[in-house]
Amino acid sequence: MTATTISPINLNDAIEQHVRPATFPLAIRMVRSAAEIPEKAKRPGRDMKISSALCQAMSISRNYGWTIAVSREDISCPIGATLFGFEPRVPHFDEGHCCAGMYTKDATAGKKTEAAAPCFNFGEYFAMVSGPLGRIDWKPDVVLVFGNPAQVMRLVTGALWESGGYIHSRFSGRTDCADEVIETMQKGKPQVILPCYGDRIFGQTQDHEMAFAMPWAFAQTLVDGLEGTHKGGVRYPIPQFMKYTGTFPPSYEELRKYWPKQE
Repeated sequence: MTATTISPINLNDAIEQHVRPATFPLAIRMVRSAAEIPEKAKRPGRDMKISSALCQAMSISRNYGWTIAVSREDISCPIGATLFGFEPRVPHFDEGHCCAGMYTKDATAGKKTEAAAPCFNFGEYFAMVSGPLGRIDWKPDVVLVFGNPAQVMRLVTGALWESGGYIHSRFSGRTDCADEVIETMQKGKPQVILPCYGDRIFGQTQDHEMAFAMPWAFAQTLVDGLEGTHKGGVRYPIPQFMKYTGTFPPSYEELRKYWPKQE
């Protein structure tokens, strides 16, 4: 198989075998029209009678196994709507006022944060679709896997099997939805994701969780890397070193004096 012919279920099986995440690995696709939304996808407004943040929709997908499509009419988060191009960028955002007093000491610092955030152009996409990687019948733009740090480390080692070197990621503690999807699509490289504050509130991502994102074109490379590093001895769960003689409290060791001597 090549990166263009491997199926989502093949990749999902490799991740499940070598990483064992607690929630479904995700497929994420950006669609340009309502007609491109998968027929079985749920819409937060229509089907759940709620407005949803993007991180919230992804969390529903990875915990429930549902395919969710969030468009301009479904989204609750103003920052996500801005960065994903569902709403236009306005001066209030660009000048840093959304950051000021919460994430940065003032709007001047906030302006730098907003300018550095990855974004799509206004109207570039109609909706973000997220679904369980092993259950979809469409090709994703991004694959996103949540796990504990050891599981994310396992994905990093697999990703570097062919090329060597390092994976480079950047963090702000904010707007991880943009890091996961927009940054990954625009840079075309895998990265480690630090879940943001909003994701922990609205997506209910847990303190022990991190994530790994990669473009779909990297799928075969990851599968080969997971298999290669597994054969090389890099495994999850981590095989702890067990060949040692333990020491015990003096009161335990005192018992040895009362045992019959071995001949």
